[in-house]
Amino acid sequence: MLQFALAFVVFVSSAGGMVMEIVAGRLIAPYVGMSLYTWTAIIAVVLSGLSAGHWVGGHLAPLEANLRTGSRRIAVALALAGISSLASLVLLRVVSGKVLASGIGTIPAIVLLSGTLFFLPSLFVGIVSPIVTKLAIDVGPLGPGRIIGRMFALGALGSILGTLLAGYLFISWIGSTGTVLVVAGVYALLALGFVIGLRSGALLSVFMVLGIFGGGLVWWGKTEKAFQSPCQTESDYFCIRIVDISADNRRQSAMMVLDHLVHGINDAKDPGFLYSPYIHFIDEITKFRLPQGQDPSAFFIGGGGYSLPRAWGNDYEAAKLVVAEIDPGVTQAAREHLWLSAKTPGLSIMHQDARAALQSLPAEPSFDVVFGDAFRDITIPTHLVTREFHRQIAGRLKPAGFYVVNVVDDAESPRFLYSLIRTLNADFKAVEVWRTLGEMSETGRVTYVVLASQAPTSASRINSSRGIARTWARWPDADIRPLITAEKVPELTDDFAPVDWLMAGLIFSAKD
Repeated sequence: MLQFALAFVVFVSSAGGMVMEIVAGRLIAPYVGMSLYTWTAIIAVVLSGLSAGHWVGGHLAPLEANLRTGSRRIAVALALAGISSLASLVLLRVVSGKVLASGIGTIPAIVLLSGTLFFLPSLFVGIVSPIVTKLAIDVGPLGPGRIIGRMFALGALGSILGTLLAGYLFISWIGSTGTVLVVAGVYALLALGFVIGLRSGALLSVFMVLGIFGGGLVWWGKTEKAFQSPCQTESDYFCIRIVDISADNRRQSAMMVLDHLVHGINDAKDPGFLYSPYIHFIDEITKFRLPQGQDPSAFFIGGGGYSLPRAWGNDYEAAKLVVAEIDPGVTQAAREHLWLSAKTPGLSIMHQDARAALQSLPAEPSFDVVFGDAFRDITIPTHLVTREFHRQIAGRLKPAGFYVVNVVDDAESPRFLYSLIRTLNADFKAVEVWRTLGEMSETGRVTYVVLASQAPTSASRINSSRGIARTWARWPDADIRPLITAEKVPELTDDFAPVDWLMAGLIFSAKD
C-alpha cells in the first residue's frame, strides 16, 4: 500500500508539473502573444525549475529509512508547489504590465515574465520525486534499480497524461485560469494527505501558517481579479476578446482581439466600411483588377473578424467566398459579436488548417483571389509561406487571378518580406509590395501587402472609392530587385523556412 501511495504521488505531481508547462503559454499569450520565443522561454524556465527542484530534493532525501522525515518534506514541497501555482495567477496581473512597460524588449520581457511566474511552481514540484524515490527504495522489497526505473517510468507517464489533459481537456473545458486552480488544488490535497497520515503536530502548525499565507494570497488575487480569465472565450487556439469601439469611431463598431493582437474591426450597419487599411486595400485592388461587374471568387487563409467576406457577401450576389479558419471559436465570436451572418451569400467556412483545406478542394483553377491573413503572433505560420504552398495557390488561381498576403515586418530592414518576395517569384511573374501612403514614413513594425500574379497591376497608386479616404502606393520594382537578390535572402521551403529568425530583429526590439 505504501509503495502504491508513493508511486501515485510521483505520477500525479509529474502530471501537474506538465499541465503547468502547457497552460503557461496560454496564460501569458494575452500579454506577449504565442510564438516560438514564448514557448522557448517557458520550456527553458520550467526545465530549469525542475532541474533545481530535483537537485534540492536529492539533498533533502533522508540518508536512512526515515519515513516521517521524508513525508514531512514531501508535504511541505507539495504545499509550496500549490501556493506558488496559485501565486502565478496573481503575479501575472500584478507584474505583466510593469514588465511590458519597462522597455526592455520583447524577448527579455517574455523570459522575465516566464521566470517570475513559473520557475517556483516547477522547482517545488521537482523536489518531490527524489525524496519519494529514496523512500520507496528504503521501505520497499525490490532492488534500487527496479524502484528507480519504476519511478522514472511513472514520472514520464504522468507527464504524458498531464500534457494530454491540458491540451485536449482542461484548457478547452475550464480555461487556463481554471486549470491552474485545479493543479494548485491537487497539490494541496496531496500535501493534506501526508499531513493526515503523519498526524504530526509540528507539521500541522506549519500547514496552518501556509494556509494563512494561501488565504491571504486568495484575498489578494480577488482584489486583482486574478482568478477571472481575461478572455471572453478561451478556445482551443486563442484567447478571444471582443472590444466595443463605438465611442471611439462614433459608429456602432467592435474589434476582435486574438491573444494580444487585433484580428478584425467591423461596422454594425455598413459591412463595406473597412477600418483596417490592408483589408480596405484588398477590397479596392480587387475591384481595380477584376472586370467591371464581375463577382469575385475568393479563398481566405484565415477568417479572424471576417471583415472582407462579410463586406463582399453584402456587395455581390454571386460571389464565391471560401474561408479556411482553423478555430471554430473565432467564427462563433464573429457571428455573436461582429455581425457576421450565417446566411451571408456565397460564404462557406472550413474549420481546418488553410493548407489542408486548399489541398482538399478541386485542383482546377477556380479563384480570382486568394487572400492570406493567418498569423501566429506577428508571424505567418511557416507552412503557409513556402514555395510548395505557393505552387498550390498558383495552381488554383484563374489566369487573371492573384494571391495577396498581409505581412507584418520591420520598416527599415524587412528581411522576412524580402524572402517572401523571392519565394513568390518562383511561381508568379509579377510580385508587388504595397503600403498605405500615409504610413510610408513610419518606423518599427509596419504592415505590407504583397500581391503576386501573372501580370502586374496597371497602376502604381490606388485610391479608395468608399469608406475612409486612403491612398496606397506600390514599392517600385527597381528598388526591390537588388534587395531580394542578395545572397543572404533565403528562399522559403517546407524544408527550410526560418521565419522567426528572419523577423528576430523586429521581435527582439521594444517597438510596437
